[in-house]
Amino acid sequence: MKVVVLGAKGQLGRCLSDQLVGTIHDVTLAAREEIDIADLEGVKAKLLTLNPDVVINASAYTAVDKAEEEADKANEVNNVAVGNLAQICASINSVLIHISTDYVFDGLASVAYKENVEPNPQSVYGKTKLLGELAIQESGCNYLIIRTAWVFSEYGNNFLKTMLRLGKERDELSIVGDQVGCPTYAQDIARAIVTMLTGIESHNVSWGIYHYCGEEVTSWFSFAEAIFEEAKQLGLIINSPQLTEITTLEFPTLAKRPAFSVLDTSNIQATWSVQPSDWKSAIRKSLLA
Repeated sequence: MKVVVLGAKGQLGRCLSDQLVGTIHDVTLAAREEIDIADLEGVKAKLLTLNPDVVINASAYTAVDKAEEEADKANEVNNVAVGNLAQICASINSVLIHISTDYVFDGLASVAYKENVEPNPQSVYGKTKLLGELAIQESGCNYLIIRTAWVFSEYGNNFLKTMLRLGKERDELSIVGDQVGCPTYAQDIARAIVTMLTGIESHNVSWGIYHYCGEEVTSWFSFAEAIFEEAKQLGLIINSPQLTEITTLEFPTLAKRPAFSVLDTSNIQATWSVQPSDWKSAIRKSLLA
């Protein structure tokens, strides 16, 4: 199949590049410089020329706090551009695989969010991502939307990279402990998408929204502990900083974070035989990469 990856220089885009190497697919990796999804005419012209079977949209406006001050820009990328992309895919009969987020939920649940739970985003980022989802569903294209959470890897900017950087700069770190979720290794998301491509190729597909994340619930504080412990075991650091667990109220941010970001992955497991991300072993993989 002919596959186009948008956002190829981002964290997930680079992992998709890793996982698609060696597959039978004809892959075009497009960074924003090559295809900017906010440029409607440019996207349309490129996709009409490439005529892909599948478009994977790994690009997004992901600056969660900045989005509160740049709502129009976040909406342009996460909603308007996504809707346009979906309509283009519908017109050329291409499948759209799109990455969404746990931020479409309010974080007030006490059990893992299933795909059919009514979204209720609390931030500009979450609202624009939800609008993008709705635009895809209204476009008429065949789509797979993957909601994920707490994404990290050896690439880009993420919590793991931030902890390592701050750990070198400071002797003490205060980490929020009352927000819980399931860290997700971006390479595992990419592998799940490759599995989905096989299903698309064999015409064995249940279109719709799927949740994919890590297999074990943790807090940001415990996640940080695991990162520094692994780094110490690997000899990457001699001493880890002293970690202090704090509350969300003690660490105010412009955008409201969901207190509970646990996604139910049973649907993607049953439908695609995709296992949840093993984030604990992925910490080591990311550190060794």
